[in-house]
Amino acid sequence: MMYPDLEGKVALVTGGSGGIGSETARVLAGQGMRVVVNGRDLVAVENVVRSIGGTAIGVAADSTDPASVESMREEVERRLGPVDVLAVFAGGGTGRPRPIDQMSEDDWHATVHANLTSTFLAVRSFLPGMRRQGSGSIITMASLAARSPTPASVAYTAAKAGVIALTRQLAHELGPAGIRVNAVAPSTIMTDRLEERMPQEFKDRLLAEHPLGRLGTPLDVANVTAFLASGASSWITGLTIDVAGGKWMP
Repeated sequence: MMYPDLEGKVALVTGGSGGIGSETARVLAGQGMRVVVNGRDLVAVENVVRSIGGTAIGVAADSTDPASVESMREEVERRLGPVDVLAVFAGGGTGRPRPIDQMSEDDWHATVHANLTSTFLAVRSFLPGMRRQGSGSIITMASLAARSPTPASVAYTAAKAGVIALTRQLAHELGPAGIRVNAVAPSTIMTDRLEERMPQEFKDRLLAEHPLGRLGTPLDVANVTAFLASGASSWITGLTIDVAGGKWMP
């Protein structure tokens, strides 16, 4: 346990049913936290909860739907109390990237809702509990795509850039309330799903773009998240940490 100050506190991880989110839930639980795993797929959520054991619980909810998010908050606070750490990791792409002149309005809205609106809704819903406690740590999920042009779609890039701007604004607004807000911005993270789908040739090309000579893992992001959740980062807010293996050096 690297961060004993987290023991017994409550963490919610949205998008926690797989990939970075599920690994983050496991890492935070390993710090003694009572962890809530959120995702849309109840079966996937319950699988993660079983892999954690202990005091972890799962709550299925659609992070893009205000009523669903509010229902989740009510259940979490009824069972565990207000959250101390909010890792807003729900998001991702909504299909194969395409140029802007081939992107429909539906694709645009779906991607922005999945990444930016979902972040806004979760923070808005769980913030009152943090205010009552006079403390809290919020960690949002940005992306290298928000820093530099990538093969990602324009909607994803814009949404993740919005997450970074939202993070800074929230840090400024909520600092006086004792609430810190930071973002993580991963480069290529080799989730199980990506490992299965990525051709070796493309993987080799990506490896050459990262000075550290490897691609990221969900654990890389989860470890940074635990640091941002803990008192070890108590003088850090409004920052975006690039978990990018040196691919992006601002």
